[in-house]
Amino acid sequence: MSSKLAKSGTTRALGAMSGTSLDGVDVAVLETDGQRIRGFGVSGYHPYSEAEREVLRAALGLWHGPEVEAATKVTQAAHLQALSGVEGIDLVGFHGQTLAHAPRLQGTLQVGDGAALAEALKLPVVWDFRSDDVAMGGEGAPLAPFFHFACAKYIEATGPICFLNLGGVGNLTYVDPRFERPEDLGALLAFDTGPANAPINDLMQARLGLPYDAEGRIASNGTVEAGALELFLAEPYFAQMPPKSLDRNDFSEMIGLVKELSDADAMATLTAMCAASVAQGMEHCPERPSTVLVTGGGRRNPVLMQMLEVSLDCPVQTIEEVGLDGDMLEAQAFAYLAVRVARGLPTSAPGTTGVSACVGGGIVSQPEPE
Repeated sequence: MSSKLAKSGTTRALGAMSGTSLDGVDVAVLETDGQRIRGFGVSGYHPYSEAEREVLRAALGLWHGPEVEAATKVTQAAHLQALSGVEGIDLVGFHGQTLAHAPRLQGTLQVGDGAALAEALKLPVVWDFRSDDVAMGGEGAPLAPFFHFACAKYIEATGPICFLNLGGVGNLTYVDPRFERPEDLGALLAFDTGPANAPINDLMQARLGLPYDAEGRIASNGTVEAGALELFLAEPYFAQMPPKSLDRNDFSEMIGLVKELSDADAMATLTAMCAASVAQGMEHCPERPSTVLVTGGGRRNPVLMQMLEVSLDCPVQTIEEVGLDGDMLEAQAFAYLAVRVARGLPTSAPGTTGVSACVGGGIVSQPEPE
């Protein structure tokens, strides 16, 4: 291993994340020893063009073929551009772009070549974070919970709190910071709550040619269709015990439940479905958390935030209210996980993905010596 992958001390890692909302690539620098957060560095955002977004969208749910190859090229080029030019970096955490996720069937597919990125960037790159977890019987998702644990320590939380990420899919992490390590039994419980922004974004694109419902403006003028919401909550997934995970398109039939509704009523109903699935998920928490900290694009939707405040029995805050960056949290998470992989520390546990034992997934690719 190179000196850039030292086994102790603080490492300056650059993480990248491109989520299922397909908006772009987030990159962020984190200073960490793989356990505690030591500091935050610069961050950046590389948006996908509409043409690139179409290529990625066409490959969603596919495992191979020309659409997947095209999506891989878009992913690789966008990440190289987003990651280039950041100074003083020791290693890179590269998640890639998830196209398909079926851990009990085909597995999980994140496209992008970390070895090629290592050569292009002349830096060690940690990638393919999910495959080992799936191979050991885990869901392969969510992976941010170990970082959420570090965040809870960083903000000096004294009791249980929840992190709620509302991206394409919603996921919830229950953190008990009274434990010493994230892998300790009882320290974490994590799972996907249900669909979040993905169905809203897809319907906005299909009906209005817009990528998302900005500030919930369309939904704010609509009425929730109670019958559609009831049918949605009858899905067996919500009764399933965690850990559990979803693919972006697992609830694509939601669109069918609102197809006869007006634009405003459809958006209001899809937004209510997201909030209701979170409320269902909260019932799995071992203790009532002191607060729910919301991250991801959903926190910018005031209609969704209001619905969460009404349906959850604890305070709901955006993550910025405790001094963290909701736009960059997942990119920071993969910087953190990259350091853990490089140091042989676990990145998931039975309580986060249902894996049979704690596992540190990921490949470390080194650039060829010059």
